[in-house]
Amino acid sequence: MTQHQLNLPGWVQDAVFYEIFPDRFNNGDKKNDPPNVSRWGDPPTRDNFFGGDLQGILDKLDYLEELGITALYLTPVFKANTNHKYDTVDYLEIDPSFGSVDLLKKLVSKAHNKAIRVVLDGVFNHCGYDFWAFQDLRKNGAASRYAQWFFPQSFPIQNEPPNYSACFGAWELPKLNTANPDVIDYLLKVGTYWIEQCDIDGWRLDTAWKVPMDFWRAFRERIKSKKPDAYIVGEVFRYMEHWVRGDTLDATMNYCLRDQILYYCSGKYADAEDFDYDNSCLQAIYGVTAPYQLNILGSHDRMRLMTYYENDIRRIIMAVVFNFTYMGAPLVYYGDEIGMQGGNDPDCRWTMIWDKSKWNIEINALYRTLIQVRHIHPALRSTNFQKLLTFNGVYAYHRFLGEDEAIVIMNPNQDSPALKIPLPKTTTKTQWRDLLSGNVFTAISGYLYFDQILEKSTYLLFPL
Repeated sequence: MTQHQLNLPGWVQDAVFYEIFPDRFNNGDKKNDPPNVSRWGDPPTRDNFFGGDLQGILDKLDYLEELGITALYLTPVFKANTNHKYDTVDYLEIDPSFGSVDLLKKLVSKAHNKAIRVVLDGVFNHCGYDFWAFQDLRKNGAASRYAQWFFPQSFPIQNEPPNYSACFGAWELPKLNTANPDVIDYLLKVGTYWIEQCDIDGWRLDTAWKVPMDFWRAFRERIKSKKPDAYIVGEVFRYMEHWVRGDTLDATMNYCLRDQILYYCSGKYADAEDFDYDNSCLQAIYGVTAPYQLNILGSHDRMRLMTYYENDIRRIIMAVVFNFTYMGAPLVYYGDEIGMQGGNDPDCRWTMIWDKSKWNIEINALYRTLIQVRHIHPALRSTNFQKLLTFNGVYAYHRFLGEDEAIVIMNPNQDSPALKIPLPKTTTKTQWRDLLSGNVFTAISGYLYFDQILEKSTYLLFPL
């Protein structure tokens, strides 16, 4: 099927996303801070709050615009008890510590004025323990009108251990029965409510694989009927072929590609040939949806790049260059563009550092350059990808669209011997400048010659 037949949102192919964990991005209104808020910059725990909010995001829209961001993905903003908000208490209310419906409406409007789209996080597999329907079940047991909204095994309801189905077995996350017609109707209304009220541009769907496909088919139909170019992207880790048929999601958060990138750039792949093979297999699964996949390197539940690579800037450069020159929409996790550190959840959720003296200037310059380069060069946003060479660890590929083209060369492994990189037969360009070093290379008889390509080297070449 074609992109048009699948009703894929065209704007995503050209987008650069930025993920924000609202409590940790910026505190714009101290009057709505939760009780006992921690000091900005203190270590994150699973339970502490820092006071970040929607006003804080509004206050930093100029920063995001200047960085070159064109789409925001906000982790949940609805009323909940935790700092992460994946335990929804009220799907139709903004968490008071973040602001209000009117403030979200203002944020989306101001973002749109800056050509920035806004995607919200929908948690529809489960709810929070204090969700009103589950509280009714606790109170009234089998007589509750919401008994069929959940999966209780016995009564009364107990949580240690839970005698009801819960996400990952966590008592505070009761699983919703998304095959129940009343639950379906309620959640579909939630999905369209925020489009109608605030003009949001789509949904990122949490734990999408745990929800029946029939629900997502109904969800897609309802959302697309309300806003045809809405983006529907799901949290899916494997078996992506089930999700890219055009009847459920537009795309997935590309965890599979992330793992392949980080592993290859660490020098742990057997060779570049294997990396290319795995990527080719992944793209064959995605088909025409490949440019719409959300390509992540960091997120709110993954170790940050700086920590993963133990501050090895050259490996970080390689991974980021690949992510910004490959098919799919690149996502920047807040703070990665300034070199923030962080291990696995919750350590990857430190508060954003706004003191520029503490930024990694080299990393920040890299992100700014690559974001602008991606916007300038349509070849990097196209589906045209050609392998030029795989030689032990060295991987070279060509990105092109019409007269626009680029060549990327990477080597995470040991120093190479002298190499010649074949130019695509379609190109007539003989001089190429490396954007990262400024060096110019001249093609001879259809090849670019290198005395050697050092370990952990990356080249991003554009024709002169």
